[in-house]
Amino acid sequence: MTASKSSRARNARARAAARSGNAAADRTSRGGTATRPGAAAVKQPAVVKSATATKTGPAVRTGANGAGPNTRTNGQAKLPAVSAPAAPGGLLAKVRAGLAGVFSPGESPVPLWLRLTTWLVALAGLGVSTYLTIAHFTEATLAGCNETGGLVNCTKVTTSAQSYVFGIPVAVLGLAFYVFMVAIMSPWAWRATRREVNLVRIASLIAGVGFVLYLLYAELFIIGSICLYCTSVHVLTFILFVLTVFAAATWGIGRARSSS
Repeated sequence: MTASKSSRARNARARAAARSGNAAADRTSRGGTATRPGAAAVKQPAVVKSATATKTGPAVRTGANGAGPNTRTNGQAKLPAVSAPAAPGGLLAKVRAGLAGVFSPGESPVPLWLRLTTWLVALAGLGVSTYLTIAHFTEATLAGCNETGGLVNCTKVTTSAQSYVFGIPVAVLGLAFYVFMVAIMSPWAWRATRREVNLVRIASLIAGVGFVLYLLYAELFIIGSICLYCTSVHVLTFILFVLTVFAAATWGIGRARSSS
């Protein structure tokens, strides 16, 4: 009986030791520190955060110009986009486009041939008037004129009392007139559709033809001689008058300014 009890006690202690060993092995497999049977369980240390871990940088605003929205990067500021400078030659391109529009048919109801013809005639009149003005102030003899008397005598005409009107040399008046004609007869001016521009053009030529008629009367009936250069200016003025009246009669004189 005694032997049987001691045998059961030894078996119980063996089973208890086996359970303690199994429990310790189970804790070791889960990451804990291996302990002897019956020792207090030791807790594993807590996970330590990495010392080098850093927070993401705050939102960085763009430059003072406010050229873009706020951006968030890893501690770096995003620079605003810089627009590329305008390509050179923009003004030159506009000038070329304007010239192309001036000389292209259909920009004005008046055809291109008439616009260019009146401009060339005005340039010819400006050239002759400039030569007469220079000859008047330098008292030079006009080239190609007959000075021996007769109907053609340029010096007699340019030095007569009728070569001044209101104290102003007729050559200077002709120069001023043709400076204006070159401007008003240019293709740029013909493109204007305002009624007032065409009326000024016609009115100035009416005044010019009236002055030409006075000069012809003075040459033929008062002075008794004519000047070939002066006559060429008279003819050019009459051609401009005819072409301008023809353009106004055929294509109109433009629209009136709208009242606002």
